[in-house]
Amino acid sequence: MAVRIKKNLKAIFVIILVSSIFISYNVFFRNDEVLALSKYGSRGEEVRTIQTKLKRWGYYKGNVDGIYGSQTLEAVKYFQRKNGLKVDGIAGTNTLRAMGIYNSSGNSSSNSSSSTNSSDLNLLSRLVYGEARGEPYTGQVAVAAVVLNRVEHSSFPNTIAGVIYQSGAFDVVSDGQINLTPNDTAIKAAQDALNGWDPSNGAIYYFNPSTATNKWIWSRPMTVTIGKHRFCK
Repeated sequence: MAVRIKKNLKAIFVIILVSSIFISYNVFFRNDEVLALSKYGSRGEEVRTIQTKLKRWGYYKGNVDGIYGSQTLEAVKYFQRKNGLKVDGIAGTNTLRAMGIYNSSGNSSSNSSSSTNSSDLNLLSRLVYGEARGEPYTGQVAVAAVVLNRVEHSSFPNTIAGVIYQSGAFDVVSDGQINLTPNDTAIKAAQDALNGWDPSNGAIYYFNPSTATNKWIWSRPMTVTIGKHRFCK
């Protein structure tokens, strides 16, 4: 009888242990909403990277000190609110992906050039899909090229994510369309632009003449018109 009881206790212990491991795995590794990579009170290089990006894009005004304080918290909330993300002030997986810090597989984009390239292509594809789906293919490539031309221009941030998420730069960021899944055409257009094709002829702006209300944009020298978009410098 005693031996049987011991065996039963061992079996129960094993079941409890396996269940605990399974639950822990799902909570900490599979659930994007639960996994918090940086939050209020955190310190370190990831926080510094978050602050650097948000400051460059105009969301954060404080010091880049690697300390996730109240100013960083509010800046993250501001970024989340502007980009259609859950506004909780936590720089979890989805928020870090949107900032270009983590790619879709959850790896730090700063750890490898292949991760960075994949992240850039994904983000640029989403921008093209949001801004130019329905436009001629050449026009979609041109929209992507404008982003890349801004990266090289001294008046704009020097990364694709920085250009796209610069405050007020693109309507699709403000209205959340940047988070839509791009189709194959948008992905191909983004890749063609990354490969060096620039149908915009060096443009750093574009607009739709039939809907534009900003008088300043009309004063910019035009390079080409493709579909509904006029491209200019």
